[in-house]
Amino acid sequence: MFDHRSLAIWILLLLGIATAAPARADGPRAGFKLSVEDRFISPDRALRVEQYSKDLKDEGFLFQFWTFDRDHRHGFLLNPGEGVDLAGYAAGFRFSPDSQWLVRMQKPGAGYSTLFLYRKKGYQFLPAATKPLGDLAWDYSFNSPASKATHRDPKDRDSLDHAQAIPLKGMNNNYAWLGEHWPDSRYIVNSLSFDVQVTSRLSRTIASEKTGRFRPSASRPKRP
Repeated sequence: MFDHRSLAIWILLLLGIATAAPARADGPRAGFKLSVEDRFISPDRALRVEQYSKDLKDEGFLFQFWTFDRDHRHGFLLNPGEGVDLAGYAAGFRFSPDSQWLVRMQKPGAGYSTLFLYRKKGYQFLPAATKPLGDLAWDYSFNSPASKATHRDPKDRDSLDHAQAIPLKGMNNNYAWLGEHWPDSRYIVNSLSFDVQVTSRLSRTIASEKTGRFRPSASRPKRP
């Protein structure tokens, strides 16, 4: 019987990744129903995120995430081509204080979570990278010293039990509680965790503004 504990890696991502445009669309197709409770509005009130779901019976539910302007025009689909394996649950969203960045918190399955990062362009939020933000963070952590003590297949991310990528609270005020004085809307702080057979460890990394790469931080963040 193993003693499963949590290995947390705090990731700080610089918001300066090139964008790639997904396919366009005007609105949800027939069969998708709006979840009225799950709406998210940007701080400048210019755009909103709405979630629509379709019952696929034995396959479960399929969710689509759409952005619209304040007059409910310029509909744009955030997750084209995703199936129930990734978009089978409703998502959470967080905007940066300047309303130029959007983080999607997605549950792909029970006990798992990942992140997607989008950058605003006109009335649309486009993917900020070709890979999910959660995958980028895990790619870095797999090559960090903290990961050497874990029992896993380094080539298979799915070998991690209950892998989760979760944004740290404080994005709305640039993480003032960390005691940092960062420029407005430049960073996102995330935590990575999974069940392992080692003692819990904690570290933090920072993305370089010039290179866009992650690097270890000299200090640990304080807990709120």
